[in-house]
Amino acid sequence: MKQMGIASEEVDAQEVIIKTGGKELVIANPQVTKIKMGGQETFQIAGKVTERTADAFSEDDINMVMEQTGVSEARAKEALKSEGDLAKAILKLKK
Repeated sequence: MKQMGIASEEVDAQEVIIKTGGKELVIANPQVTKIKMGGQETFQIAGKVTERTADAFSEDDINMVMEQTGVSEARAKEALKSEGDLAKAILKLKK
């Protein structure tokens, strides 16, 4: 493969999340291979796939936002849903 300009390497990943619209595909303990070919990088991912809604945040995430910002649970959930990320939600609410 190297003679053809193709190189591959294993990527040590604990979880892969693919966001699609209102859903997330979650692959826990995946086998990830990065393939370089023709100046491009592609990834091959294998593992057990579970699906969750994009606004599914753990109670720990919600509590963290509440503790860091002093807002209500409803407001913390709303920020997490709109921002889609724990750190962004906290930053948004601290402004």
